[in-house]
Amino acid sequence: MIAIVDYGMGNLHSVSKAIERLGREATIVSEAEQLHSATGIILPGVGAFGDAMDALQATGLGEELRKLVLQGKPLLGICLGMQLLFDSSEEYGQHKGLGLLPGRVVRFPQSGYKVPHMGWNSLNWKNPEHTLVKELAEDYVYFVHSYHVEVEEPSDLLATTEYADREVTAIVVRDNVYGMQFHPEKSGSLGLKLLEQFLTKVVAVSISNK
Repeated sequence: MIAIVDYGMGNLHSVSKAIERLGREATIVSEAEQLHSATGIILPGVGAFGDAMDALQATGLGEELRKLVLQGKPLLGICLGMQLLFDSSEEYGQHKGLGLLPGRVVRFPQSGYKVPHMGWNSLNWKNPEHTLVKELAEDYVYFVHSYHVEVEEPSDLLATTEYADREVTAIVVRDNVYGMQFHPEKSGSLGLKLLEQFLTKVVAVSISNK
């Protein structure tokens, strides 16, 4: 069972429907103890970083999620959910994140191109042999964001995209922690394939733990 974390700031139902289309079971959860029965966790997110962290901390979801992920449970962060995986964000002040990956979230400079970055952009694999993306084409996916992640460890960076004058973090991976800045559930065939690859890894971890 995949737990989709509901802390009041996620595109929950489109993610849930995408997982159902892939033939897997997903449950929307809003209480920390519900995470225990999940084989994998998806953390979606739309909105401001600070508000999201406040909501996660107020419900106990953030602390429990972090504990379970450090114990080895697979986690996928989507859009704002990916940004929350990192140490900090400068969105409307300085805010601490979940600290599962080293790095920080910064705003796109507002000079010469539109913010937010919204629309379809092609992915560029940094490690095309990684099992999450192996044999997948560098196709287009759908982004909506005004802030982007600056990773501290280059080895965590699995895919980027180009926006205006810069390379932008698109997919991150470290061990059982995954993040996608774009919306895979809105990104056509490649988005669904990437979700399916994550779900396959969840199954593999579940089997190995039995």
